[in-house]
Amino acid sequence: MGRRIVAGGYATRMEFPMITDDWPMNTDDWVALTEDPLDQGVAARWAILPSCGAVVTFAGTVRDHSEGRVGVSVLEYEAYQEQVEPRLVAIASAARDRWPMVGRLALLHRIGSIALGEESVVVVASAPHRPEAFAAARFLIDTIKTTVPIWKRETWSEGSDWSLCDHEIEEIGISVAERAALVEEINRRSLVDGDLSHPTPGQHS
Repeated sequence: MGRRIVAGGYATRMEFPMITDDWPMNTDDWVALTEDPLDQGVAARWAILPSCGAVVTFAGTVRDHSEGRVGVSVLEYEAYQEQVEPRLVAIASAARDRWPMVGRLALLHRIGSIALGEESVVVVASAPHRPEAFAAARFLIDTIKTTVPIWKRETWSEGSDWSLCDHEIEEIGISVAERAALVEEINRRSLVDGDLSHPTPGQHS
């Protein structure tokens, strides 16, 4: 069983079946962090509203290579969940500040082991017109990549290690205390792995 946080009304369900047509009700922001498979089709259907003539979906899938690594077969995502969920909510809020006309926003991310071809992240934005829907969807995925503390370990033909394309995270309106907690968590993970060069959160696909 996975873990899903549904934002908007800030309702929380800690245990749930895999994301299917039981999409969240009474909210226009769907935020999820789960170990179960994602379904971009379900998310896109959920985002349809009578007032919106455009729905834009982006899905990041596991590909068979990365920088300097061929034969990638599996990705394993780890998340600092205490900060991931509030940041996803903040990203949705920031998108609405920039494009007040957007209808529904979905920010869905998997953690755990993900096989080749499976979806690791899905974002959806609906709006009355396509320019705002495209812009909002691009903002969602780009901001997830740069502000959300998620680690990616790759398994490829010659071994298994953290992704080489991870980079420093940026801030999205978090407090000094939250920043200190994030740094502490990164350091803790580095010590547990016995590797002080443990990557900072970064790109997802």
